[in-house]
Amino acid sequence: MANLKEIRTRIASVKSTKQITSAMKMVSAAKLKRTQDAVINLRPYAGKLHQILFNINKTIEIEEENIYSRKGIPKKILIVSVTSNKGLCGAFNANVIKQVTKLVEEDYFGEYKEGNVAIFSIGKSGSEFYKSKGFETVFVNNDILDNLTFSNAVPLIEDIMQSYVEGSYDQVLLVYNRFKNAAVQILTTDQYLPIELPQDIETVDSFDYIFEPTKEYIVKELIPKSLKIQFYEAMLESLAAEHGARMTAMHKATDNATGLIKELQLHYNKARQAAITNEILEIVSGAEALSK
Repeated sequence: MANLKEIRTRIASVKSTKQITSAMKMVSAAKLKRTQDAVINLRPYAGKLHQILFNINKTIEIEEENIYSRKGIPKKILIVSVTSNKGLCGAFNANVIKQVTKLVEEDYFGEYKEGNVAIFSIGKSGSEFYKSKGFETVFVNNDILDNLTFSNAVPLIEDIMQSYVEGSYDQVLLVYNRFKNAAVQILTTDQYLPIELPQDIETVDSFDYIFEPTKEYIVKELIPKSLKIQFYEAMLESLAAEHGARMTAMHKATDNATGLIKELQLHYNKARQAAITNEILEIVSGAEALSK
């Protein structure tokens, strides 16, 4: 059994760790509340705009009219990975990295061997991993997550959209964590470009739109706007999921620290009791020796 000084030192260390994890939990809870409200407010707008986009996309019969919906087998793939800049959030980053690795090394292995698979990394955790593994990373943007707003995200989104329009990539995939609640994050892989109609077309309401001013204007204005909202929503979902994952991880860490402190305190009491007993035995033995 460890001596009393070692146990006291360890108890003090665990208490200090508990204070840190408890503070991080409260900070993440405050950030989660703000981000969760933003996600909940954006979802109905983004969902309706996305639905209108699908319906308009069905009315565009000439492929050249819709530059965001090219057909054919994709040969050049861009994978957009959204992780976090910080750790201590459970399996949040590991899940995204694992999925991106699977896409590169399994699903698109042939394209990867030909040098036609690239990664657009958002988040320091993912960027460092891809660099260490030697994956081709065409762009890294870690700063945007520190101040995520729609206006800050637009230039980044437009660069990705322009790369697709110019033919640099035939397919753009989004890999991120979708927010469900503080304890649950849903790993999601979406095809961002080209625009893909739902497989079950009947589930999408069909409307006979009257285009005003023109169909060309709708294609040039509404579809790009919908795509920007879709991408921004994914980043916002990921940010909310990150705060939820970190809050849950810090909550568990705080509970574990509390349990460990109780266990160490019990060991300390036992060790202290044993030390006192030994001292009493030494005194009694000494007294008996003197009496003889």
